[in-house]
Amino acid sequence: MAELESIIEQKLIDQLIYGESQWTYRADLKTEEDLWNNFRYILEQNNKDRLNGEQLTDAEFDQVKNQLQFSSFYKAGEWLVGENGKVMVHVQRDTEKLHLVVMNHEHIAGGSSVYEVINQYRALADEDVQIKAQDRRFDVTLMINGLPMIHIELKNKQHSYMEGFRQIKKYIGEGKFAGIFSAVQMFVISNGLDTKYFSAASDTELNPKFISGWLDKDNNPVTDYLEFAKSVLRIPEAHEMIARYTVLDEDAKRLILLRPYQIHAIEAIRDASRTGRSGFVWHTTGSGKTLTSYKATRNLLMDIPTIDKAIFLIDRKDLDTQTTMAFQAYANNDLIDVDETDNVTDLKRKLKSDDRQVIVTTIQKLQRLITKRLEEGTADYNKIKNRRIAFVVDECHRAVTPGTKREIERFFGNSLWYGFTGTPRFAENPYPQMGDLPRTTEELYGKRLHKYTIQNAIHDNAVLGFQVEHNGSKNLSDETNSSVYENETHMLKVLDVILNKSFHKLGFQNGKGQTYEGLLTTSSIQIAQKYYELLKRVKNEETSLQIDEKIRQVLPDFPKFAITYSVTENEEGSHVNQQKMQESLDDYNEMFGTKYDLAQIQGYNSNLNKRLARKDPKFKSRTEQLDLVIVVDRLLTGFDAPCMSTIFIDRQPMGPHDLIQAFSRTNRIFDKNKAYGQIVTFQAPKLFKDSVDNAVKLYSAGSTETALLAEWEEIEPAFRKSLNALRASAETPEEIPTMSKKEKQVFVKMFQNFDKLFAQLKSFSKYDDNMLEGYGITEEEYDDYAGYYLNIKEEINADKDDPLELDVPVIDMDYELMAYSHTKIDYEYIINLIQNIVTPNDEVDITPEQRQKQIGEVKQYIEDLRKDNAKIADIMNNLVCEIEQDENKYKGQSILNLVENMKHDCIEKIVSEFCDTWYVSKDDVMYAATHYKNGEILNENAIKVTADFAQYKAKQEKAMPKFKYYAQMMSELRSTLDEEIKPLINN
Repeated sequence: MAELESIIEQKLIDQLIYGESQWTYRADLKTEEDLWNNFRYILEQNNKDRLNGEQLTDAEFDQVKNQLQFSSFYKAGEWLVGENGKVMVHVQRDTEKLHLVVMNHEHIAGGSSVYEVINQYRALADEDVQIKAQDRRFDVTLMINGLPMIHIELKNKQHSYMEGFRQIKKYIGEGKFAGIFSAVQMFVISNGLDTKYFSAASDTELNPKFISGWLDKDNNPVTDYLEFAKSVLRIPEAHEMIARYTVLDEDAKRLILLRPYQIHAIEAIRDASRTGRSGFVWHTTGSGKTLTSYKATRNLLMDIPTIDKAIFLIDRKDLDTQTTMAFQAYANNDLIDVDETDNVTDLKRKLKSDDRQVIVTTIQKLQRLITKRLEEGTADYNKIKNRRIAFVVDECHRAVTPGTKREIERFFGNSLWYGFTGTPRFAENPYPQMGDLPRTTEELYGKRLHKYTIQNAIHDNAVLGFQVEHNGSKNLSDETNSSVYENETHMLKVLDVILNKSFHKLGFQNGKGQTYEGLLTTSSIQIAQKYYELLKRVKNEETSLQIDEKIRQVLPDFPKFAITYSVTENEEGSHVNQQKMQESLDDYNEMFGTKYDLAQIQGYNSNLNKRLARKDPKFKSRTEQLDLVIVVDRLLTGFDAPCMSTIFIDRQPMGPHDLIQAFSRTNRIFDKNKAYGQIVTFQAPKLFKDSVDNAVKLYSAGSTETALLAEWEEIEPAFRKSLNALRASAETPEEIPTMSKKEKQVFVKMFQNFDKLFAQLKSFSKYDDNMLEGYGITEEEYDDYAGYYLNIKEEINADKDDPLELDVPVIDMDYELMAYSHTKIDYEYIINLIQNIVTPNDEVDITPEQRQKQIGEVKQYIEDLRKDNAKIADIMNNLVCEIEQDENKYKGQSILNLVENMKHDCIEKIVSEFCDTWYVSKDDVMYAATHYKNGEILNENAIKVTADFAQYKAKQEKAMPKFKYYAQMMSELRSTLDEEIKPLINN
C-alpha cells in the first residue's frame, strides 16, 4: 500500500529541520494573517536601529503590505534583486522615509536570515475575485525572513508528480498565490520517487517542458524527495537558488531557475578561480550556455574579491546574433554593473576605472587596445596591464584563436580564462597546426571543469534529439561536386519539400499562430538571393510549383519569409548584395510595418532575431510571425529561438563543430508538440550521413543512439508493427467500450506506442496522407481510437486509488498524443492572445490603435472558431466586448479561469434546467456532463436509479408511462449532452 501523503509531508519536514539544518518548523502559521504577523515581527527585529526601537504602526505596516502585493512572480523577482544586495521596503513616518531591509543576500546561512517551514497553510477563497474557487490547503512552504519563497506540492507513489504541477497551475489561476504568497519564486513537485522543480509563472505561462530534475556533479539523477531536500532545499543551497541562481529574463518577462548542470559549472569555475586555475566548460549547444556564462561572469566578480574586472569576450561576428542581447536581458535587473563597450576608447576607460564591473566586449576591440592604443611605459599601459582579470569566453572554440589568446595572455599577466563551448576541439578535430600554438580546447584553456553532453541533455529533457533526413541524388559518382545543385530545377525540388512536405515539421498540426519556423542555409549569398527571388515567384504563382491546398487551409499567408546575410562595403559583389538586401528590407517593411533601410541593418537583424525568438508576447500573434529565414552563416550559431523546429541545408557537409552548432538551432524545448529538432539535407547524402554520424559521436561521448532518432527505413516497419499490435488489442475502435479493464489498459499502452510512431512517420518528407490506405487505417479511424483512448485515461484517473491490473504493460499517464492534429483555431491560443491584452507588458506603451488591432485580431480568430464551436465563441466574444469597453475590468486576472468559469456556469444552467424538467439528481447529471465522451454516459444506471418518477408524474398534467419516461429522459439527456454540453467541454 502506498504511503499516505501526510506521512511523506512529515518525513520531508523532518529532513528539512534535521541536524544542523537552519530551517525551523512553525506549526502555528496556517493563515495569511498568521504569515503577515510573523513577517512583521521579523521585519521589526531586523530593523530595530532604523525604526529607532519603535514598532511599526498598523498604518505603516499597511504601506509595507501594499509594496508586497506583486502583480506577477516576475515583478516579485525584480524586487528580490534588491538594492546593493539588500531587499528593501520603504515606509513614510511623518516627514521621514524609513528604508527597511527585508532580506540581505550577503547573509546567506547567517546574519539576519530567518529560515522557516510551514505546512497545511489554508489559502482561502477571495470574495472579491471574479473566479469561482474554494478554500485550498498547501502542502509545504519554505520561507526566508517570513516571505514564502519555495512552495512544495506532494503526492503519494500511486500518483504522478505531474498532478502536483496541474494542482499548482489551478491554484495560481484561482488567485491563491496572491498577497504574501505572490513573492514565491520556485515550485517543487514530488510523488516521493520523482522530484522536480520549476520557476514560478502565471497559469498560462507554466510549461511542463521547463520542469527540471536535479543532478549531482556527475550528471546522475537525484529523484528521491528526501535526497532532493538534502541536495537542493537545505541551507545555504535553497537561499542560493533564490538569490544567486535565479535569472530575470527581461525580454520574456519571466523567471529562469538555473538547471543543476549550470549551477555545478558555475561552482566549478568559482572553485577553480579561488586556486588561480583556468579551464573550460563543455555544455552541449542548446542547453543555455549564454545564461550559464553570464551567471559565471557576474558571480566571479561577487565571489572573488581579488578580481578587478570580469570580462565577457565575444567575437565581432556574434554581435549581430543574440549573445549580447541575451546578456543585457539577463543583466538588466542585476546588482552587478554590466557594460557593453561602444568603442576602443570606451573599453580603455572602463579598464582604467577602479569600479569592479562586468564588461562585455569583442575580442577585436581588446586586441586593438593592447596592440595599437596603449603605449608601453605609460601610466595607462601599466595600470591596465596589471589588472587582475577573469576572462569568460562564450563559444570559446570560435571566438578567440590560439594566436590571439596568447597575445592577450602575455599582456594581462594576472588573468584567468574560462571558456564555454558546446563543441570543443579535440585531438580528432584540432585547430590547424600553427607553430607551437595549442590545437585543442584543453591545451588552450586548461582542464575541463564540467561536462554536459548532448546525451545528458536529451536524457534530462534539457534539449531535444535530432531527426535527420538526407535527400538529394544517391547516384552521383562525385558527391563533392556542388555545381550539379546550382540550378532552378534542384531549387524548386528543395522548395517543394519546404512548402508542401513539411506540414508536421513546421507544426501545422498545432493550428494557426502556433506553427514553428525553419531556416534554409545555402553555401553563398548569391544562392541565398536566388532562393529568395524564386520563393517570391512561387508565392506569386509564377512557377510550376504550387503550394498545397492543405497548407493554405491552415495558413493562407504561408510562407512568410525573410533573408539575412552580412552586407559589407568592400567585398566583391557588395553593391549587388546591398541593392538586393534593400529590396528584401522593403518586403519586410511591407509585411510588418517596419521602416528599415541599409543604414539600419543592425536594427533589422535585431528585430528579425526577436521576431524569430517569439519571447515577446507581441510575436505570439500570427500577424507578427515568420515561417522561414534564408541564411548563409548568420543565425547558425549563438541564436536561440525555441519555436524553430527545422533547418533545411542545401550546401555541402560542414565540419563536426559547425554541423552540431547548426543542428542545435532546432532542438530547443518549446511546447508539448515539438518532439525533436529536424534536419533535412539536400546535397551529398552519403557524405552528409557520415559527417553527421561522426559529429554526433564526437560530441555525445561516442554514440549516436540517444541524439539521432531512427530514420525512415527503421520507423516505417516499426509503425506497421505497432499498427498490427494496436489491431490485436482492439481490432476496431467500436469494440473498445465492451472490453475488460485489463484489455483497456493493454489498448492504452499499444495506442501510445502507435501514436508516437505515427507522429514520427508523419514528420518525414517522404510521408504522404495517401499512404494510409496502403497501411489499412484512416485519419478518421485514428481520431476514433484517440477518443476512446482519452476516455479510458479519464476512467483510470477517476479510479486513482484502485490499483492497475497486474501483468499489463506500464502506462505513461502523462503521455500527450503526438499525431493528433489541431488545425482548427486553438482555444488556448485565443486565451493567450486575450491575456496579452488584459495583462500587457508594463514597460511597453500600447497605443489605442495597437490595442484595437489586437482586439480586432482576436475577434477574427473567434469568428474562425465559431464555425466549429459557436458556444465557446459566444462566451469569448462577450468577454472580449467587455474588455473592449473597459480595459481595466479583468486586469491581472487569469483569462483561462474566467472562461472556464463562464463555461461552468453555462453547463450548470443547462444541467439545472434538465433536472428541473425530469426530476433527476443534479450531481449525477453533472458527473455525466463532465465525463461525457464518444457518446458514453458513464453513470447511466445511477441516473436512472436516482430519477424521481413519482414527483415527475405528480407535477405533469399528462405524464408519460414509467417505461417511456426512462427511455425519453435518457434520449433527451444524450441529445442535451451532444448539442449543449459537448461543445462547452471539448474546446
